[in-house]
Amino acid sequence: MMKLWIALAWSLLTVLPVSSQNEPKPAGLDSALIERLTGAKGTMDTAEGVFKVSVPRTDVDIRVGGMRLHPRQGLTSWAAFQGTEHGTMVMGDLVLLEPQVNPVMSVALDNGLEVTALHNHFFGDEPKVMFMHVGGHGSAEDLAAAVGKVFRAMEMKPASAPRIDAAKGTLDPAKVETVLGAKGDFKDGVLRFVFGKTSRMHGEKVGAAMGVNTWAAFAGSDSQAVVDGDFAMEESELQAVLKALRKGGIDIVAIHHHMTGEEPRIVFLHYWGTGPAGRLAQALRSALDAQAVRQAG
Repeated sequence: MMKLWIALAWSLLTVLPVSSQNEPKPAGLDSALIERLTGAKGTMDTAEGVFKVSVPRTDVDIRVGGMRLHPRQGLTSWAAFQGTEHGTMVMGDLVLLEPQVNPVMSVALDNGLEVTALHNHFFGDEPKVMFMHVGGHGSAEDLAAAVGKVFRAMEMKPASAPRIDAAKGTLDPAKVETVLGAKGDFKDGVLRFVFGKTSRMHGEKVGAAMGVNTWAAFAGSDSQAVVDGDFAMEESELQAVLKALRKGGIDIVAIHHHMTGEEPRIVFLHYWGTGPAGRLAQALRSALDAQAVRQAG
């Protein structure tokens, strides 16, 4: 009997290593290719198999509390590449001045990257700095090319927006309501819509009245209007909503969470747009169509 157990143990020891050798392994990274396509120098973390390229924002003078920040104090854009069993993944953080956020975001989305967060890291910074997190999966060549386009887009200088006074607006609510297919609340020159979603917190259902809602407020005129608001989305809906809003010329202001522990997880996106009311309403309708919504109340 002892010989039988010894033989069985030996067979397991000889089989297990062979099995592990047959498992797929992460692909290697061509660091020279990544540097060439991103236009940025990088370093390899051999312990984790990650190649990270960085772009210090030496081109901007950012001050917080009167002190000028060095790029090493959190003003360096970066992208980290890691080989996987099915190709390559990338994660990154972009340091952007406010006017650069949406042009850079469009370049990222148009080139296959995902935008996963947008927020600030400082109080009192002059000029205002925003941080945009990106990610993606695919071939190292495609991802590096996309990151390179994003890095180059950080040099763009967008035009300023026109001034609009909501109190002096002549907006026709019916035209916007027709596009959105919903009835709005028009008061003091502002046309407001609310669309609800539901989630659960602490085992209880929460909806529009508790803050789990998408809202939009229009003001101005039919030819020159402004819309601002907040989208409430499940995580799987975020990229489609971002693409729809950016395609319609609406700027993204922030992407973050309002709650913790909710199921399903809800992401909130704040936005701002200017232009003809019909075009803004159509962009909003396209984003609404990208997620399951219902009009609240």
